[in-house]
Amino acid sequence: MRELTYLQAIYEAQREEMQRDPHVIIMGEDIEANVFGTTGGFVEEFGRDRVRNTPLSENGFTGAAAGAAMVGLRPIVDYTIASFLYVAMDQLVSIVAKGTYMYGGQAKIPVVLRAAMFYGGSNAAQHSDRPYPMFMNMPGLKIIAPTTPYDVKGLLKTAIRDDDPVMCFEDGTLWATKGSVPEEEYLIPLGQADVKREGNDVTVVAIAGALPQALAAAEELAGEGISVEVVDPRSLVPLDQGTILKSVEKTGRLVVADPAHKTCSAASEIAAIVAEEGFWNMKAPIARVATPDVHIPFSPPLEQPLYPNKERIAAAVRQAMA
Repeated sequence: MRELTYLQAIYEAQREEMQRDPHVIIMGEDIEANVFGTTGGFVEEFGRDRVRNTPLSENGFTGAAAGAAMVGLRPIVDYTIASFLYVAMDQLVSIVAKGTYMYGGQAKIPVVLRAAMFYGGSNAAQHSDRPYPMFMNMPGLKIIAPTTPYDVKGLLKTAIRDDDPVMCFEDGTLWATKGSVPEEEYLIPLGQADVKREGNDVTVVAIAGALPQALAAAEELAGEGISVEVVDPRSLVPLDQGTILKSVEKTGRLVVADPAHKTCSAASEIAAIVAEEGFWNMKAPIARVATPDVHIPFSPPLEQPLYPNKERIAAAVRQAMA
């Protein structure tokens, strides 16, 4: 099977869906310039009516996308950097998330909101956010956080066809990763987790860029006789609680690795669900390996230790086994 990078998989997903459905359009900052390699040749192939550069006004073009979606189009909105979502909070929360409810189901808002998380590369405090937990708290939004080229293509195609708004958080630390991607069409349902590595002793639920770190930790721990099961949620809303609870029922131990800040994180929600629904299966306290509640510094020696890494995840697993 051929291999694609994460970014190439995004490009293919968007192009295939635009070829399949003339109602799919793409808009955002520097779309025509193909800044990150996900829209190359789109203007020439689909025309400027469907490939639209926008002003640097996230609140404005988010509202425009919501309006376009209400009248039958399927916009893909590229925010370039996830930190820019904050500028669009009014439209995201008041219109995109709540519109279908406010209009009594008469209006659908099939919009995909793509945002790249630029942490880990000395992008400093204002460009290094991982804000998906904030949006998990807002009903009406579906949220995906794909980790592999295969997953990002299958999930993004599903998101584009969904009649509800879907936020796609793309981890910049994964952009260059390569993986097998079929040439034939496939879709991945939202709300379906994937067990990336099977094990018996400890469950590690790894979100976004924490996944390769969790897999590396699992490989190291295997040499110590500790069998780690690594679960990739892939979709945060809806969340596949069943797969997580089934894994914890088998292992009796849970570590959640999450690049977002620890307080009110996706890791916190997953830990709470397991505490409520799987408490009697637990052999050890649940552990969260997340980013401390501090702003992200520019300095690499200060920034890099903040995120979940192989060492921190392995240490949490060893503690669970103690």
